[in-house]
Amino acid sequence: MPSDSTKLHNSNSRQVCVDAHHHLWEYDENQYDWISPEMPELRQDFLPSDLKLKMEEADIDGAVTVQARQTIGETEWLLKLAAQHSFLCGVVGWAPIAEDGFPALLERLSQEPKLLGLRHVVQAEHAGFLDAPAFNRGIEHLQASGLIYDILIFQHQLEEAIRFVDRHPNQPFVVDHAAKPRIAAREIEPWAANLRELAKRPNVVCKISGLVTEGDWKSWSTETLAPYLDVCLEAFGADRLMAGSDWPVCLLATDYKRWWNFLRQYFATLSDSEQQSLFAGTCCRTYKIPRLSTQGKAI
Repeated sequence: MPSDSTKLHNSNSRQVCVDAHHHLWEYDENQYDWISPEMPELRQDFLPSDLKLKMEEADIDGAVTVQARQTIGETEWLLKLAAQHSFLCGVVGWAPIAEDGFPALLERLSQEPKLLGLRHVVQAEHAGFLDAPAFNRGIEHLQASGLIYDILIFQHQLEEAIRFVDRHPNQPFVVDHAAKPRIAAREIEPWAANLRELAKRPNVVCKISGLVTEGDWKSWSTETLAPYLDVCLEAFGADRLMAGSDWPVCLLATDYKRWWNFLRQYFATLSDSEQQSLFAGTCCRTYKIPRLSTQGKAI
């Protein structure tokens, strides 16, 4: 549950809600080569003004911006945007964690007040990437900085991720998109067993985000997502889950408001305090985000 330092204030009748995972970009075909021609919805700019409109429609008060390219230039650009817009609570950026120059770069980046953490696109890497000594040395430096590390993997990399987390019991970790289970294939094992095992580590929390695009983009439903959401809730509990949109990537399967309406309806049977944790408290506590009001401003 949120501590007193991150307890959320509700100035209206509804609870505060923070989008724990979204992206921004100025689209360039060469820079975003992962956006294929089969994803026309994503082949355009997505900027803070666009996000703000969607947040207002869906009653979202703040948002965590996450890297989409592995460049320092993008990280610095996102930090600049976050400094300009109060509703952008902070940035999970990228840095060359395995390189010799990382400690010096980290020292500079750590001075940025809205840098919340770092991540690497491990889902695109070879098997054993998280076992590499150089990357693990970089994570040791990250721990000293107090920043979070977001784990972006596919479900088949969970065993590797468990070994990785076990090397760093004092480093806070966030698992993005619940480690991307094979929802479209209706496969739940071994993802469920491995996620439950990872959840035994108290320094790990999990994002309920990105799941809609792991299912069938055209015909996902509560029925198809429910088994995976239930495993996440069982494994981590509401106080170690955070909700995110993965906007604009989610547009491949749903619009922003529909996704948040779905999550609110699905978790409506949780207690008020559990909902507060899942929709804002866990995110704010984990990333050390200042308290928010329902106008998206720190109080």
